Parts: sequence; structure tokens; C-alpha cells
Amino acid sequence: MIKILRKLFDWTDAFMMFLCKLLLIGDVAITSMAVAGRYVSFIPDPAWSEQIVLTFMCYMAMLSATLAIRRRAHIRMTSFDKYLPKKLVKFLDVLADVAVLALGVVMLVYGIKVCNSPLARFGRYESLPQLSRVWMYLPIPIAGAGMVIFELEQIFELFFDKEDA
Repeated sequence: MIKILRKLFDWTDAFMMFLCKLLLIGDVAITSMAVAGRYVSFIPDPAWSEQIVLTFMCYMAMLSATLAIRRRAHIRMTSFDKYLPKKLVKFLDVLADVAVLALGVVMLVYGIKVCNSPLARFGRYESLPQLSRVWMYLPIPIAGAGMVIFELEQIFELFFDKEDA
């Protein structure tokens, strides 16, 4: 069971990282085209470039936050850990993980509600009227799902040694 869970966590991490890489490539390519299009007459400067670049940046910010949880690279206060009893530090780590897990659940549940709302379903990008605003709100539930998965892994690792895996 532990190996199956580890594969799920690793697959989710690899998938999120792959998406971030694609989004970064898209961001750089679209931004380069838009900037070049302002100065070079034969390169198009599409009106939709700014909104798509900003949407990609939102995706990258949300997805990279989930990746930071997996690597324990998110901001946390550890300056007093060496002065506190180990059991208290472990309790505070679990408490912090449970709080982030709760945030992930809220993002997942309410992100899905927002994506299904009329604002998202019937709203359109100004410069791309054929594109629904669901795409603008979709990173919230995706990041919420990633946060839940990676926080479950963190809580799992706090109670079971890595050598057991």
C-alpha cells in the first residue's frame, strides 16, 4: 500500500511539474511574440497575448505552490524549533499540515463551485470571446487537489518513517 501511495504522490508531482514547464514555455513564447510584434512589422502582436500570459502565470503560481508543499519549501517558522521540545515541534508541524490541508479542501470545494458558476461558465475573455472564463478559475481547484494530495503525503510521512516506505 505504501508503494502505491508513493507512486501516486510521485506521479502527481511529475504531472504538476510537467504542466508548470509547459506553461512557462507558453508564457515565454507568447510574451516574446507580443514584444517582437510591437517592433517587427511581419510578426503579429495578438490582442489576446496579455490575458493568456496572465492566465498562464496564475496556473504556474498555483501549481508551484503545491510543488512547494511536496518539497517542504513553503515558508514556515522554524527558528524556535531547536529550543522547543521535539514532541511540541512535531505537534506544531502536524497542526500546520492540517491547516494547509484544510485550505486545500476549501480551494478544491469552492474552486469547483466557482468553475460551475454562471460567472465562469458564461463569462468570456475580452480579447478571446470564444474562450470561457472557466479556464481562468480552473487553477484553484487543481491546486486544491494537489495541496490535499501532497499534504496527505506530508502527514503520512510525519507518522511513518521514510525507511518504512
